[in-house]
Amino acid sequence: MKSKVYFVPADGKETAESLAEKAKKAYLATGLNDRIAEDEFAALKIHFGEVGNTGYIKPQWLTGLIWEVRSKTKHAFLTDSNTLYVGNRSNSIDHLRLAWSHGFTPQTTGVPVIIADGLIGHDKQEPRGAQSRTASSKIASGILDSDVLVCLTHVTGHVQTGLGAAIKNLGMGCASRAGKLDQHSVTHPRVNAKQCRNCGVCMAFCPEAAIVQAEGHVVIDPAKCIGCGECLVVCKFGAIKMKWDEDSIRLQEKLAEYAWRVFTHFKGKAGFINFLIQVTKDCDCMAKNQKRIVDDIGILASLDPVAIDKATADLLVERGGGKDLLRAGYDIDWAAQLAHGERIGLGTTKYTLVELA
Repeated sequence: MKSKVYFVPADGKETAESLAEKAKKAYLATGLNDRIAEDEFAALKIHFGEVGNTGYIKPQWLTGLIWEVRSKTKHAFLTDSNTLYVGNRSNSIDHLRLAWSHGFTPQTTGVPVIIADGLIGHDKQEPRGAQSRTASSKIASGILDSDVLVCLTHVTGHVQTGLGAAIKNLGMGCASRAGKLDQHSVTHPRVNAKQCRNCGVCMAFCPEAAIVQAEGHVVIDPAKCIGCGECLVVCKFGAIKMKWDEDSIRLQEKLAEYAWRVFTHFKGKAGFINFLIQVTKDCDCMAKNQKRIVDDIGILASLDPVAIDKATADLLVERGGGKDLLRAGYDIDWAAQLAHGERIGLGTTKYTLVELA
């Protein structure tokens, strides 16, 4: 059976009021709001962006959607989990300050922000259910203590998964710091000594001090490396490589299995909104302004995370003139997460796109 994916054309140059109305329309079309019971805890999962990043979903775009959720329950909140890498989102205090600086305040949105895995990322639960890559998942407690989940995702490319959309927001985004480490634990970069300039930039960004300078180039200590990929992103000389053929597929399949455990926890009370506005090569964890890789497309909504991500990828290819813009950014088979998700019952790649007037 095909899943329904609702689509509203939109452009980031529109007014915030217009985009808020479109996001609300897409959300209501899914019917999720009608499933929310009075006073249930409703987690609105989002990425608050990084310092200097401009691609994140703006809080003003969500006011209509949030109002609809609040009409059902007074226990709605915006949330994210802390990052694996050290930075402005690795603990709840800095994370909250960053969210506030980007406008995610109760005065703007009408709801509080709660960081789902606690002060330093230790607050987690471990739902089980054996799959081919993992037997359990370490998920932020604030997510699993909720009754309803709305995943609000800014679609981007990604250095390790090729596509960052609903499945990634559900699997990686809802994981605690330990869960993020678990998913990355077998993904290891290597250094091309001939291309390395020994500038030391990667060392400053490595969260585990796994990179050290040797004679003429840096080296990565595999015993310390957690596979987060920060060094690959910040290297300006292309000296750091990943073994994408094996490691990316493994990571994507772990990602899908984590997403499956979160999704099945909510028993029909999870929905997904994908914003295809300022789609960029890299994710919003990059602390810089990034150029679009395609003109703005619109907003998608569905109850099926696999279907919405397949529709997202198809629209990107269509608007890219038939070119796979995601693969052009990083030569990664991003479809692995969708294929594995479909195999394990996370959703289906078969969908009907319903354009809303």
